Amino acid sequence: MIVLGRIVAPFGVKGWVRVHPFGDDPLSWGSMSRWWLGTDPDGPEWVEYTLKACQEHGKGDLIASFAEVPDRNGSEALAGYYVAAPRDALPKPAEDEYYWADLVGLEVRNASDVLLGTVSGLMSTGAHDVLQVQDGDVERLIPFVASYVTGVDMPSRTIRVEWEADW
Repeated sequence: MIVLGRIVAPFGVKGWVRVHPFGDDPLSWGSMSRWWLGTDPDGPEWVEYTLKACQEHGKGDLIASFAEVPDRNGSEALAGYYVAAPRDALPKPAEDEYYWADLVGLEVRNASDVLLGTVSGLMSTGAHDVLQVQDGDVERLIPFVASYVTGVDMPSRTIRVEWEADW
Protein backbone atom coordinates (compact mmCIF):
# COMPACT_ATOMS: atom_id res chain seq x y z
CA MET A 1 0.00 0.00 0.00
CA ILE A 2 1.18 3.49 -0.80
CA VAL A 3 0.19 5.94 1.94
CA LEU A 4 -1.15 9.12 0.34
CA GLY A 5 -2.27 11.25 3.26
CA ARG A 6 -4.12 11.42 6.53
CA ILE A 7 -7.65 12.35 7.54
CA VAL A 8 -7.31 15.23 9.97
CA ALA A 9 -10.90 16.10 10.83
CA PRO A 10 -14.54 15.82 9.84
CA PHE A 11 -15.83 18.48 7.47
CA GLY A 12 -19.42 19.64 7.72
CA VAL A 13 -22.38 17.51 8.78
CA LYS A 14 -22.85 15.29 5.71
CA GLY A 15 -19.98 12.85 6.33
CA TRP A 16 -17.18 14.67 4.51
CA VAL A 17 -13.61 14.51 5.87
CA ARG A 18 -10.65 16.88 5.56
CA VAL A 19 -7.50 15.15 4.28
CA HIS A 20 -3.91 16.35 4.55
CA PRO A 21 -2.08 14.90 1.53
CA PHE A 22 1.51 13.69 1.58
CA GLY A 23 2.95 14.93 -1.72
CA ASP A 24 1.85 16.86 -4.75
CA ASP A 25 -1.20 16.60 -7.02
CA PRO A 26 -3.71 15.08 -4.60
CA LEU A 27 -6.57 16.02 -6.91
CA SER A 28 -5.47 13.17 -9.18
CA TRP A 29 -6.67 10.78 -6.44
CA GLY A 30 -10.19 11.77 -7.45
CA SER A 31 -9.77 9.48 -10.47
CA MET A 32 -9.57 6.48 -8.11
CA SER A 33 -13.02 5.11 -7.33
CA ARG A 34 -11.79 3.53 -4.08
CA TRP A 35 -9.55 4.68 -1.24
CA TRP A 36 -8.22 2.47 1.53
CA LEU A 37 -8.21 3.69 5.14
CA GLY A 38 -6.24 2.38 8.10
CA THR A 39 -4.93 3.42 11.50
CA ASP A 40 -1.34 2.23 11.00
CA PRO A 41 0.56 3.51 7.94
CA ASP A 42 2.86 0.47 8.05
CA GLY A 43 0.19 -2.02 9.03
CA PRO A 44 -1.46 -4.78 7.01
CA GLU A 45 -5.06 -3.78 7.78
CA TRP A 46 -6.74 -1.46 5.28
CA VAL A 47 -10.47 -1.02 4.73
CA GLU A 48 -11.72 -0.15 1.26
CA TYR A 49 -14.07 2.85 0.90
CA THR A 50 -16.00 4.02 -2.15
CA LEU A 51 -15.06 7.59 -3.07
CA LYS A 52 -18.11 9.73 -3.90
CA ALA A 53 -16.33 13.07 -4.29
CA CYS A 54 -13.06 14.80 -3.64
CA GLN A 55 -12.06 18.43 -4.06
CA GLU A 56 -9.39 20.88 -3.02
CA HIS A 57 -10.01 22.85 0.15
CA GLY A 58 -7.80 25.57 1.55
CA LYS A 59 -4.02 25.52 1.29
CA GLY A 60 -3.17 22.09 -0.05
CA ASP A 61 -5.82 20.06 1.80
CA LEU A 62 -8.65 18.06 0.30
CA ILE A 63 -12.16 17.28 1.39
CA ALA A 64 -13.61 13.91 0.48
CA SER A 65 -16.87 12.02 0.78
CA PHE A 66 -17.34 8.24 0.94
CA ALA A 67 -20.45 6.19 0.21
CA GLU A 68 -19.97 4.31 3.50
CA VAL A 69 -19.90 7.51 5.62
CA PRO A 70 -23.33 9.17 5.58
CA ASP A 71 -23.00 11.69 8.41
CA ARG A 72 -20.73 13.64 10.74
CA ASN A 73 -20.65 10.83 13.32
CA GLY A 74 -19.10 8.55 10.72
CA SER A 75 -16.59 11.16 9.61
CA GLU A 76 -15.58 11.91 13.22
CA ALA A 77 -14.70 8.24 13.66
CA LEU A 78 -12.25 8.46 10.72
CA ALA A 79 -10.19 11.34 12.12
CA GLY A 80 -6.55 10.26 12.27
CA TYR A 81 -6.90 7.46 9.71
CA TYR A 82 -4.36 7.20 6.91
CA VAL A 83 -5.39 7.16 3.26
CA ALA A 84 -3.64 4.66 0.99
CA ALA A 85 -4.00 2.74 -2.25
CA PRO A 86 -2.36 -0.26 -3.85
CA ARG A 87 0.29 0.80 -6.38
CA ASP A 88 -1.71 -0.50 -9.35
CA ALA A 89 -4.70 1.70 -8.38
CA LEU A 90 -2.65 4.91 -8.36
CA PRO A 91 -2.46 7.31 -11.27
CA LYS A 92 0.88 6.95 -13.09
CA PRO A 93 3.19 9.82 -12.12
CA ALA A 94 4.42 12.11 -14.88
CA GLU A 95 8.05 12.15 -15.95
CA ASP A 96 10.28 13.47 -13.15
CA GLU A 97 7.49 12.98 -10.60
CA TYR A 98 7.62 10.39 -7.84
CA TYR A 99 5.47 9.04 -5.08
CA TRP A 100 7.06 9.64 -1.68
CA ALA A 101 7.02 5.90 -1.00
CA ASP A 102 9.21 5.35 -4.07
CA LEU A 103 11.89 7.68 -2.69
CA VAL A 104 12.12 6.16 0.80
CA GLY A 105 15.16 3.89 1.02
CA LEU A 106 17.07 5.47 -1.87
CA GLU A 107 20.71 6.42 -1.33
CA VAL A 108 21.53 10.12 -1.47
CA ARG A 109 24.88 11.09 -2.96
CA ASN A 110 26.35 14.51 -3.65
CA ALA A 111 28.22 15.73 -6.74
CA SER A 112 31.50 14.35 -5.30
CA ASP A 113 29.83 10.92 -4.96
CA VAL A 114 29.90 11.13 -1.15
CA LEU A 115 27.14 9.03 0.42
CA LEU A 116 25.02 11.36 2.58
CA GLY A 117 22.66 8.62 3.78
CA THR A 118 19.34 7.10 2.76
CA VAL A 119 15.93 8.70 2.53
CA SER A 120 14.02 7.79 5.70
CA GLY A 121 10.99 9.94 4.89
CA LEU A 122 9.73 13.17 3.42
CA MET A 123 7.83 16.08 4.85
CA SER A 124 5.87 18.90 3.34
CA THR A 125 6.72 22.40 4.50
CA GLY A 126 4.07 24.15 2.43
CA ALA A 127 6.64 25.77 0.16
CA HIS A 128 8.15 22.45 -0.99
CA ASP A 129 8.83 18.90 0.08
CA VAL A 130 11.94 18.03 2.10
CA LEU A 131 13.93 14.79 2.01
CA GLN A 132 14.76 13.38 5.44
CA VAL A 133 18.14 11.74 4.88
CA GLN A 134 19.44 9.48 7.64
CA ASP A 135 23.15 8.68 8.03
CA GLY A 136 23.55 6.82 11.30
CA ASP A 137 22.67 9.31 14.04
CA VAL A 138 22.85 12.27 11.64
CA GLU A 139 19.72 13.48 9.89
CA ARG A 140 19.96 15.89 6.98
CA LEU A 141 16.96 17.82 5.69
CA ILE A 142 17.39 18.50 1.97
CA PRO A 143 14.77 20.48 0.05
CA PHE A 144 13.36 18.37 -2.79
CA VAL A 145 13.71 21.13 -5.38
CA ALA A 146 15.66 21.28 -8.65
CA SER A 147 18.32 23.64 -7.26
CA TYR A 148 19.43 20.92 -4.80
CA VAL A 149 18.21 17.64 -6.29
CA THR A 150 19.95 17.15 -9.62
CA GLY A 151 18.60 13.70 -10.44
CA VAL A 152 16.67 10.66 -9.31
CA ASP A 153 17.83 7.36 -10.76
CA MET A 154 15.23 4.76 -9.81
CA PRO A 155 17.04 1.78 -11.42
CA SER A 156 20.20 2.47 -9.35
CA ARG A 157 18.08 3.61 -6.36
CA THR A 158 20.10 6.83 -6.05
CA ILE A 159 19.26 10.50 -5.64
CA ARG A 160 21.96 13.01 -6.68
CA VAL A 161 22.10 16.31 -4.81
CA GLU A 162 24.08 19.53 -4.66
CA TRP A 163 24.69 19.27 -0.92
CA GLU A 164 27.78 18.93 1.22
CA ALA A 165 28.22 16.45 4.05
CA ASP A 166 29.01 19.21 6.58
CA TRP A 167 25.94 21.36 5.85
